[in-house]
Amino acid sequence: MSRVGILSFRLGRSDGVSIEAEKWSVALASLGHEVTSIAGEGPVDVVVPGLALTASAPPTRSELRRALAGLDVVVVENLASLPLNPRARDVLYDVLEGRDALFHHHDLPWQREHLAHLEGPRDSPSWRHVTINDRSRLELLERGIEASTIYNHFDCDPPVGRRAHTRAQLNVTTEKVVLAPTRALARKNIAGALRLAEELNAVFWLLGPAEDGYDEELSQLLAHATTPLRRGLSEDTSVHDAYAACDLVVMASFWEGFGNPTIESITHRRPLALYPYPVSQELRAMGLAFFDLGDVEGLRNALERPDDVALAANLEVVRGRLNLAQLPEVLAQHWRSWGFASGQ
Repeated sequence: MSRVGILSFRLGRSDGVSIEAEKWSVALASLGHEVTSIAGEGPVDVVVPGLALTASAPPTRSELRRALAGLDVVVVENLASLPLNPRARDVLYDVLEGRDALFHHHDLPWQREHLAHLEGPRDSPSWRHVTINDRSRLELLERGIEASTIYNHFDCDPPVGRRAHTRAQLNVTTEKVVLAPTRALARKNIAGALRLAEELNAVFWLLGPAEDGYDEELSQLLAHATTPLRRGLSEDTSVHDAYAACDLVVMASFWEGFGNPTIESITHRRPLALYPYPVSQELRAMGLAFFDLGDVEGLRNALERPDDVALAANLEVVRGRLNLAQLPEVLAQHWRSWGFASGQ
């Protein structure tokens, strides 16, 4: 049995990195590994404040060594991928030198315009790298770093949400509901998602909050909306309820490292309107079919007459290629290829 640490800026939250790290934690534990979570903030086993995104000072080397003591492998979730706390990253590099470490890259700095000038990931002989899409793997290879690709995996039979209960809370009856299950950031193209809801004469429901200074722009955008609006989840509703209550999911993002709602719309049996962000082309190449964001007439038809056959076909592709039940075996195979202890 190996002792594995999963480390990031924050863990145990609703962001994509936290969600995927938790999936890996469960899968590794199922393989017999002892897993410890380490982060600057969040409900984790070991809190190292200097790792947090907003930390005023990085952790000391001795502090980080204590946090990683006894671990056989350290899985670094995005902390060395995006330079959002570079001082903490540099301390981590020093402490991990000569140790088995796996860098799980969800995003890379040159994929974000405002970070493109900053340093990308480093490499060392005892380190391994994995990306969540082939585009990032090839971009790392161009920069001299070999990586594997492991796509995000999903529960293909998620809990069935409460449609009637949730729609009653939203105060909607026969209206169509367009769900944007994302945070509000510039790259999420909330304007495009809202415009689609307006064209469909549907209620627009934005689940996530504004982040990265997008508050004022979002407020202005919503103030001029010509369709009914809903925001967030109530305390007694879940994201499963949200998918159940909606009639259409919209992913208008210009860029996503993966775009979990793209696949979650499939596992929750909902049609999806998609802006063709670059990584979505890899998903289409698997055989998945989505509506284009601008196909308003096709989307109107889908809202009036849902195509259950097409929804089922998408789900079968996900079940075969991105099934969460397969993640332990996927990780076990890669674990051996990376030269880490098997945990069996």
